[in-house]
Amino acid sequence: METHDIDRYDEPGTGATHGRPGTQPIPGAHTARGAAPGDARGPATGAAAGPVAPVPVTKEGLPAWLDPVVRAVETVEPLQLSRFLPPADGAGRQSAVLVLFGEGARGPELLLMERAGSLRSHAGQPSFPGGALDPEDGDPKGDGPLRAALREAEEETGLDPAGVQLFGVLPRLYIPVSGFVVTPVLGWWREPTPVGVVDPAETARVFTVPVADLTDPAHRATTVHPSGHRGPAFLVESALVWGFTAGIIDRLLHFAGWELPWDREKQVPLDWRA
Repeated sequence: METHDIDRYDEPGTGATHGRPGTQPIPGAHTARGAAPGDARGPATGAAAGPVAPVPVTKEGLPAWLDPVVRAVETVEPLQLSRFLPPADGAGRQSAVLVLFGEGARGPELLLMERAGSLRSHAGQPSFPGGALDPEDGDPKGDGPLRAALREAEEETGLDPAGVQLFGVLPRLYIPVSGFVVTPVLGWWREPTPVGVVDPAETARVFTVPVADLTDPAHRATTVHPSGHRGPAFLVESALVWGFTAGIIDRLLHFAGWELPWDREKQVPLDWRA
C-alpha cells in the first residue's frame, strides 16, 4: 500500500496555539535516566494466536531532554494541533504514524523517510513511517494505532520494534483530502538498529534529522500551495519536509518550547502535483 498518502497539504500546524510555551534549551545528547523496565520493550507486531497482549506505553527511563515533549503530549488539545479533526460520525480511514525520537552523533533526532520519485502522488515527499491500520492491528480506539505504527515502520524501514519504547500518543487528526484519520504515536529509539529502504518502488531513502537542524531558523519556511493553503516546512537533509509531517514537527517544537523565532514570510511554492 502507498502508506504516505496521509501526507497531504492540509496539514496540522494551522490551528490555534492557545498560548506560547516558554523557550527551552535546544536539546543535546544526554544520558537516559536509568534503564527502561522490562515491559517497555517493543511488542511483537502482527497477528498472534490467542488474546493479543496490550502494547506497553511508558515514560520510565526516557532521556531528560524528552521531558518537554512528554509534557506537550500530556497537555496538548486537538485544536492546538490542527483545525481538521475526525468526523463525528466516525468516518475516515484509520491510520497511524510513528514519530520516533533517537539520539545520534549530533544529539536528538527524528526518523523520516522519503517517497520514491516514480510514485504517482507525492513523489519524493518526506514523511514519518506509517499507514492504514490492518485488521490484525486490533481496535482503532485501543492499541490498534500503536501496533500499526510499529508494524508499518518495520515494513517500510526495517526498524526493529523491540528497540522502540512508546511513550505517548497525540490526539487523532483528520486529513480531508485523503479521508485518513491519523494517530501520531511517539516513541524513543532506546536501542537503535540499522534501518534503510525495504521496497525501492515505494521509498527512495530512510534518514534521520537532528532536532537542532529542525529548530534552526535558517531551515524553516512556509509552503504555499496553488490552492492558497499555507503551512510550515523544513529544508533539511536535502529535502523539503512539508504537509502533515511538517505540521506535526512544527507543533511538537512549539509546545515543547524548542521553537526559535523564524521568518514566516520565507516562502516555498508548491505546484498542483503536490
